[in-house]
This record gives sequence, C-alpha cells and structure tokens, in this order.
Amino acid sequence: MSDAGTARAAREFTRLVEIMATLRGPDGCPWDREQTIDSLKPFVLEETYEVLEAIDRHDHAALCEELGDFVFEAVFLAQLEAEAGEFGIADSLQRISDKLVRRHPHVFERGEGEAALDSAGQVRTRWEEIKAQERGKSETPKTLLSGIAPALPALLRAYHIGVRAASVGFDWTAPADIVGKIQEEVDELREVVESPGAVDQSRAEEEMGDLLFSIANLSRKLGIEPETALRKANDKFTRRFGVLEKAVADSGRAMKEMPLAELETEWQRVKSLAPSKE
Repeated sequence: MSDAGTARAAREFTRLVEIMATLRGPDGCPWDREQTIDSLKPFVLEETYEVLEAIDRHDHAALCEELGDFVFEAVFLAQLEAEAGEFGIADSLQRISDKLVRRHPHVFERGEGEAALDSAGQVRTRWEEIKAQERGKSETPKTLLSGIAPALPALLRAYHIGVRAASVGFDWTAPADIVGKIQEEVDELREVVESPGAVDQSRAEEEMGDLLFSIANLSRKLGIEPETALRKANDKFTRRFGVLEKAVADSGRAMKEMPLAELETEWQRVKSLAPSKE
C-alpha cells in the first residue's frame, strides 16, 4: 500500500471510531446505546458469513461492503469494552500488530540472524513453534488445542483441531489412510443402524461424530477447507432442488404425491442439465 493509501486508511478508520463513539453518546442512537457485547454476537456471526458468501461468489464489490460491516462490528465491540474500562480498539490493533511481528521473525528479524523461509509449509511449522513457546511462557499455560474457539462451527473446529495435532506430527501419513478410517467409521455406524430393534441413539450420535471428524481431517489433508466445501455443496443442492420443484410444479404434479423412484428420475434429469462444473 502506498503512503497515501495508508494515510487514507488511517483517516477512514479514525472516522469510523469517532462515528461509533457518537452513536453510543448521550445524543446518539437509542438502538446502538442499548447494545451489549452479548447482544452483538448474532450480528458478528451474520457479518462473518456475509463476508464468506461474497468471497465464494468472488463478488468484489460486495466483499468491499461486507468487510466494512465486519470491521464495524469489531469497532462496536471495542467501543463497548472501552466504555466498561476494559480496553479500546487501539489496544486490539496493538496486540494483533505485535503478534504478527512476533510470529513472523523470518520477515521482521532477518537482520538479527533469523533465516528466511521458502515455503508456506515452513511458515506454518515456524508459526506453530512460536505459538508453543508463547503458551509455555503464559501465566496461564494453554494446551495445544485449548486455543481453538469452542464457538467455531463444529466442522471448522474439527478441521483446526486436525491442523494443530498435525503440527506436532500427530497425523495420518497420506489421505488414503484417512479414507480407510472413514470406511471403518461407516462400518461402525452401519452396525448401529442395522442392529435388531430400536437404534441406539447415543451410540449412533457418537459414531456419526467420529465419521464427521474423520471427514473433516480428510478435507484438511487434501487442502480443502470443509466449511467452504460444504457451503458450496449446500448451494448446489439448493439450486438443483429449486429446478426440480419448478419442473414438478410446471407438470401440474405435487412432489409429496410422487413416488420416490419418479422423483429420483426427475432429479437425475435436473443434474444432467446442470453446468459441467457442478
């Protein structure tokens, strides 16, 4: 970024912080003044997913707008914390800047003998080493996995758990090994489902969880972020199901009155009409 671009970013960020303070001020907005860090949680989550949706579409204009909304939520939360005497947005910015410099010695400490790194893999390994050192120095030491937010979507959390475990060598050797593990979990789930009598829901839930965890790790091993992959699969199914609904409605029939075999035939026809990339 040029000096002019950096200066403009600083001005606009300062303007946003000042606007937020005004909204929360005595003569500000009643809605904004009512908010708490807890009441803002759904909005933070919503803005996060709107950013992801814009990225999935490669809609750069939308991404520009959604990133602004995303940053606004961060400023809003920091304003509330500042009012409570906890910290301000400057403290958050200082912490992330310090952390980035500290965890990129291969960039910022080359003059002090730190070796440059040549690949993303080397960077990830060095990053985890530094994080491990930080955990060891902490007054309240963390384990390798404790820093992963429990509030993450479960599939994404499973992915990050796998990343952390793999950083210390606790990992499958190759993707094919995980495929074998997935088949093992499928067999165990099939055993529960096909057992005589009522399905043991507790065991079925446990086996299903093991299966999903293994799938998340296969995704990681293949370099695929599972939340994105599943989100795209959801969108694809939604588009195709919409076409199916319309085709059935145009024929004067109702889906719930059609035999499953007939619905499957129509579904295959819809799939055959989809773009090849789907």
